[in-house]
Amino acid sequence: MTDGPDQHPVNGLDDVVHQRVRLGILTVAHQARRVEFGFLRTALGLTAGNLSRHLAVLEQAGLVHIEKGYEGKRARTWLSLTPAGDRALQEEVTQLKRLIQQIEGERMSP
Repeated sequence: MTDGPDQHPVNGLDDVVHQRVRLGILTVAHQARRVEFGFLRTALGLTAGNLSRHLAVLEQAGLVHIEKGYEGKRARTWLSLTPAGDRALQEEVTQLKRLIQQIEGERMSP
């Protein structure tokens, strides 16, 4: 993303990624590489329906890949980040760092 020198870092935040639950999903998926639906639901303290809605948004945006299958006789759903999802997460982190630096810089100014 190309920023003008006067563009505020908050303008670089992605509405799809920045939402708290979706940022959590992307972060856990990045750390785990492949994460099971139930683990993600528990880790983020969500209902199955709520998690499913957020995953649908991320999948539609091309940020996660969802894979359904079986583990023994139990149906399972796994998700992983797509390359676009990994880039989107990294860009979000970069923008958040810029925002933090701006805020901390203002605090340090007399």
